[in-house]
Amino acid sequence: MIRSKEKFITPEEYLAREAQAECKSEYHNGEILALAGGSANHNLIAGNILVALRQSLAQRPCRVFITDMRLHVRPSGLYTYPDVMVVCGKIEFVPGRDDTVTNPIVLVEVWSDSTKAYDRGEKFAMYRQIPTLQEYVMIDQTQPYVEHFRREGDFWVLATLGKIDAILALPSLQCEIPLATIYEKVEWQRNKGESV
Repeated sequence: MIRSKEKFITPEEYLAREAQAECKSEYHNGEILALAGGSANHNLIAGNILVALRQSLAQRPCRVFITDMRLHVRPSGLYTYPDVMVVCGKIEFVPGRDDTVTNPIVLVEVWSDSTKAYDRGEKFAMYRQIPTLQEYVMIDQTQPYVEHFRREGDFWVLATLGKIDAILALPSLQCEIPLATIYEKVEWQRNKGESV
């Protein structure tokens, strides 16, 4: 993620710029943050999650969105593009827009080296402010490893999954996704040119 060195930008200016931009950016506290491009593994994992969730939720009133649907976290003012986002029931958009959701129940981020600390820390702190959010999943793209946070009242409970035969259970969606499905066709590198 690359921070802009410009003057304070209003949310309205950001949204107007974003409509014309060739690359997506995140917005927070008057700053525009350029998002890094995704790797092959990043795209495969996000796509695998999307397909698994769409299949599991086909008969339920839930919609699964991938990276092009923007999320607005009202309390913090953050505008961002989660890798995968699930909304159940009526979609709530930012007034006057059909491209910015405010009420996800599940968010998924696929880590890169440059986003891992942010996704775990500052971004998760902002995500926790979303009243509808029940689960937050972070997926490592370099090895089979998932961190899954689940809201229980006022607390967030962490479960970690570190084996390819583990299963990610998403109680708020009443579905399960094997890590083998999440990591299908993903290739890890030990050293340059050596596949795992």
